[in-house]
Amino acid sequence: MNPSPSASTASPPVPQILDRLIRQAVARGASDLHLEPGRKQIQVRERVDGILRPVPGVPPVSGSALVSRIKVLAGMDIAVRMRPQDGGFPMVYRGRSFALRVSTLPLEDGEKAVLRILASDDTPSRLDELGLDGSPLTRLRRILRGRQGVVLAAGPTGSGKSSTLSAAIAELDREALNVVSLEDPIEYRMDGVSQVQVRPQAGLTFPTALRAVLRQDPDVVMVGEIRDRETAEIAMGAAITGHLVLSTVHTMDAPSGIARLLQMGVPPYLVAGGLAGIVAQRLVRRICVSCQGDPAGCSRCPDGYRGRTGIFQVLTMNEALREEIVRGAPTALLRRRARGAGMGSMAEDARRKVAEGVTSPHEVARVLREDPGTVFPCRRCQAPVPPEAAGCPFCGGPTAPHCSCGERLRREWHYCPSCLRQAPPTPEESVGPEGSVANPVQSPLLAPPLNQLRKEPKRTQ
Repeated sequence: MNPSPSASTASPPVPQILDRLIRQAVARGASDLHLEPGRKQIQVRERVDGILRPVPGVPPVSGSALVSRIKVLAGMDIAVRMRPQDGGFPMVYRGRSFALRVSTLPLEDGEKAVLRILASDDTPSRLDELGLDGSPLTRLRRILRGRQGVVLAAGPTGSGKSSTLSAAIAELDREALNVVSLEDPIEYRMDGVSQVQVRPQAGLTFPTALRAVLRQDPDVVMVGEIRDRETAEIAMGAAITGHLVLSTVHTMDAPSGIARLLQMGVPPYLVAGGLAGIVAQRLVRRICVSCQGDPAGCSRCPDGYRGRTGIFQVLTMNEALREEIVRGAPTALLRRRARGAGMGSMAEDARRKVAEGVTSPHEVARVLREDPGTVFPCRRCQAPVPPEAAGCPFCGGPTAPHCSCGERLRREWHYCPSCLRQAPPTPEESVGPEGSVANPVQSPLLAPPLNQLRKEPKRTQ
C-alpha cells in the first residue's frame, strides 16, 4: 500500500526539529537562537559573530509546541504562558560541553523563546588570545601584577567583558591564590576558582554573596557585574584593604566607567582609592582566512567574515586622575588626563587591526558608530579630529568650543557649568575672513572664573 501524500510530506517530530535547530546553531558558532511566533509560521533566527540572521529551511511546526518542548528541557512550567520564565539545560556536541540558558517572553501571537549558547569548557587561557596586544596588553598585565584594586571591563552587552575577566584570572597563579567568582550566569568553568551562582530569588544577591566571600580569606574576587551602589561600595572597600576585584560595568568607554560609579552614589574618595584600571572593549568580526573577505563560493563564511576579535582601551589610574576624581572633575577632563597618561582609544586599536588585515574599515565603522574618544570630521576639510582638540590639526579650523577645564560647551552657554569661566566665542565668531582668530582676549584661558569676578573687591581712589 502506497503512503498517502500527507503522510509522505509530514513534518518530523517536534523534539527532532528542535534538536536539529540547536545543533546547527552550535555548529555555526551561534551565541543565541531566537524562536519568535508568526502569523503563519514560527520565525527562527540565530546570532553568529554578533549578526542576527534568519535560519532557512525550518520545517512547518507549531510554535507553541516548539516552545513547550524547550520549557520541558529547561525545567520550566509549560502551563505558564502569560509571564516570562527563565531556565536552562546542558548539552554535549562533538565532545564539547555547552550550557543553554533559556528565556521566554509572552507576546500577542504566542511566546518568544531565546536560547543563549555558552561554551562552558572554552575558557580563554591568555589575554592575547582575545586581541589584546601592544600597549593595552602591557598596561593591563601591569595592573593585574599589582594584585590590588578594582579592575573593570566596560562595554555594552555582548562585547566580550566576561571573556576578558576569565582570561585575566587564567593568567593568575591560582594554586597560590584563593580566587572566588560571583556570576549570573556562570559562563566558563575555571579550574582553581570557587565559582558561585548568584540566585536573587533565593536571597543570594551580589552584595550578600560578596560580603560572605570577603569572610573567606580571598586574594582575588570576580563579581559578574556591578549593578548598584551597595555592590560597588563593598567592592571598592575590599580593594582598598588589599584585594584584587574584577568586575564589569556597562559604559561606552573607559573614562565613562568612573562617571558611572559616581552616578551610582559611590563616594569619590572610595572610587579614587579603590579603582586600579578600566578596560573598555568592543568585538569586531575577523576577515575570513579562507576567502580573504570575498565570500563567493566560500564554504566557511556567509559574508567574508568568520570569528571575532576585540578592540580595547585601557585606562590606568594615577595620582593626577585620583586627585581630579576627588575634586569632582567632569568626564571630559578625566578623558584628557587619561589620554595624557598614555591611554589610547578603541579607534586607534581598531586602525592597527585594519592595517594588519585582521578586520575591515566597514566592520570598524559598524561597531564604533558612537564611541566616545573616537575622531569626528572637521567642518572645513573633513579630516579626523580628536574630540579633545581645540582645532583641526590639518587645516587649523576651530572645533566646537571647549573650556580650559575640558568641558564641551553649548552655543547658548555664556559660562562653563563646571568651573564658571566665561565661555569662548563660537567657531564662526572667533574665525576671521582668512582664518585669523578674532577677539583673542575672550579665550577661556584668559577669562577669569565668574566667582572670582564677583568676589573681586572694589578699588578705592
